[in-house]
Amino acid sequence: MRRAAVSARLARLVRQRAGDRCEYCQLPQQWQESTFHIDHVRPRFARGRSLVENLALACVGCSLKKGAQTSRTDPASGEAVRLFNPRLDEWKEHFTWDGHWRIVGLSPIGRATVIALDLNRIRLVEIRRDLALLGRYPPQ
Repeated sequence: MRRAAVSARLARLVRQRAGDRCEYCQLPQQWQESTFHIDHVRPRFARGRSLVENLALACVGCSLKKGAQTSRTDPASGEAVRLFNPRLDEWKEHFTWDGHWRIVGLSPIGRATVIALDLNRIRLVEIRRDLALLGRYPPQ
């Protein structure tokens, strides 16, 4: 059975709520060539619905890395934990920046999400650094 796509109106709401930046890695859409994805936080295959409370804005890299994942092993404890959920979790409670524009997980959820979405991909860190040099990063 084919599922309905996210409506243009709903996609606009998601983009506005996210401030046009990836809700996982915080990369701004403005500086990217590829259009960011509307991510189902709870994947459609797991009965995640196309409702505003289940949708997040994700850059192409984070969207593809996340895929249908909902949990991952916390590298510090070895326990399976759910991934960061932009609708339930506050970014600053789970992540911080190091001195080299890398994202560091502060909690089991943060650490597992950094690994699962590969939030410190080399090119992504370079983009963050370049935007910071221009005074356009990090987000406020």
